[in-house]
Amino acid sequence: MDDLGPVTWPPEPISTGRLVLRAPEARDRAAFVELFASPEVHAYLGGPRPRAELEREMPEVPARWPGSFVVELDGAMVGQLLLRRATGHSRPAARGKVDLGYLFLPRAWGAGYATEACGAALDWLATALPGEPVVLTTQSANVASMRLAAKLGFTEVERFDAWGARQWLGIRPPTPPPPG
Repeated sequence: MDDLGPVTWPPEPISTGRLVLRAPEARDRAAFVELFASPEVHAYLGGPRPRAELEREMPEVPARWPGSFVVELDGAMVGQLLLRRATGHSRPAARGKVDLGYLFLPRAWGAGYATEACGAALDWLATALPGEPVVLTTQSANVASMRLAAKLGFTEVERFDAWGARQWLGIRPPTPPPPG
C-alpha cells in the first residue's frame, strides 16, 4: 500500500456527532498495542500479534503516516481507519484505487462508531481527492464487516481466495461533486 499522493497530511481533525478522527499521537500507543494484540479484532485478519512483541516494536507514535486516522471517543482511542492506495493489491479491480481499512476495539463494537467514522473519512476523501473510487476487502465470513460495507455504499466486485480464506472485494464509486 502507498500513500494517498497529493494530500496535505495530517488534515484538521474531523468531528462527527460522537467521534473525532485525527492523526495518531504518542498517547495512543497503549490502545494500538491493545488493538493489534486483540484476538477478537484479528479473528478475520490472520490472528493477533503477541503483546510482548508489540510492546517491544511499537514506535512512540504508532501508525503516523498519511491516511492513518485514530478514531477517538470521549478523548480515548477506540479504533483506527486507514485510507491507502492499493498499488500492490492482488486483484486487478482494486489495484491503484484507494483502499479503506478499519479496526475497532471490541468495547466499541455494536454502537455504530465504525459506520460513523468510515462515513466521515470517506466524505473527507471525496473532498481531498475528488473522483476517487474506494475499495474494501474483507473475509466473506466477516458478516458485520460486509454489512458495514453495504451501509457505506460498497457493492461486490468479486470473491476470491487469499490469506487462507474466502475474501469479498467491494467498490464504492466516486461521490459526485456537490451541485453549484
